[in-house]
Formats: sequence, C-alpha cells, structure tokens
Amino acid sequence: MRSPWLAAPLLLLVGACGPEEAAQAGQPTRPPLYFDVKGLLDAQTALLTRQNPAVEKQVQLRGGAQETARVAHVDWSKELQVFYQADINKTALLGAYAALPPEPTAAGLRQTYVRKPGIEHAVEQLAVVSDRAGVREVTATLSQDNPLFFSQKKLVLSYEAGRLRSYRVRGLQKLVLFDTLRYSAAVRVL
Repeated sequence: MRSPWLAAPLLLLVGACGPEEAAQAGQPTRPPLYFDVKGLLDAQTALLTRQNPAVEKQVQLRGGAQETARVAHVDWSKELQVFYQADINKTALLGAYAALPPEPTAAGLRQTYVRKPGIEHAVEQLAVVSDRAGVREVTATLSQDNPLFFSQKKLVLSYEAGRLRSYRVRGLQKLVLFDTLRYSAAVRVL
C-alpha cells in the first residue's frame, strides 16, 4: 500500500509548477533589448527552406588550397547554426552590452553592440547595417580564451532585398600543445 504522505508533497510540487507556466505563457513577450539575431535567422531559415536555393561554398583549412563546391540541397537549420552563437538577446545578458551611437555608412546605418568589460560571454561585438529596405549586413566577433583553449570567429551575413545572399565565417583555434588551426568558409546563395 502506498502512503498518502508521499503523494501529497508530490501533488503540491506538480500543482505549484502549473500556474507559473500558465502565467508565463499568458505574459506578452518582451521586445528584444538588442538586435534580434535569432528572429532574423529563424525567418531566413523558414524562407530559404521554402525556396530551396542551391549554394556555392568556398572552404579553406590550415592555409591550404581553397576548395569550391556547389550544393543543390541545403538543410538551412543546420547551415546557419553557427550564426545563432551571435545572439545576445538572452535573459542572462541583459545589460551586458553597450549600444554605441548609430553611425552612417555607404550601405546604411550601422548599429554596434559591444560587450561591457568584465562580462564573460563569447560575443565581443555585434554590428548591424540596415537601410529603409531592412537589414543589409550583420557582423559578429566571437572569442573564447582559457588556459587550454583559444578560439576566435568573425561571422558575416549579407542580405539583399530581405533575403540572405552570402555569409562568411573566418576563425582560428589554438589548443595547448597543438598548432593553430585557421579556417574560412564563404557561401553564396544562388
């Protein structure tokens, strides 16, 4: 026979979780404090999945020869995954970045977000260039540094008429006792 004393605390615990989840579901979502990288990538992933364009990829590893390939079918949720690392709109990062004053460029207006000193997060800087038609370019610099490992990446997304046209990733990795690995990938959406 099971004891009702054990069931009562379990029911209270389960019951206590329900209203909080319902309250969170009923609350309006707050607007992003910084540029919404995740929202932009989610929209592009959906758009590109529907359109199913081919891509031309150029990859270079360790200073070797550049390899080029045309890929007819792309899984966009996987293809753009590395760019989600540039998302700085997480609750834990509220107030972690300073928004610099917007500056005009030849392509549009650039808004830059810079990580504040003392903040531990991979994204050092995020910059978004936009014009009246929308986003033109998103760039991000990410780095990680500890006694065993150093990594730095530069991410660039380029848009034309609201659609992703090209993207690049350049980076380097250094593990203690190993050579530095340099890599780059440039992709053009056809």
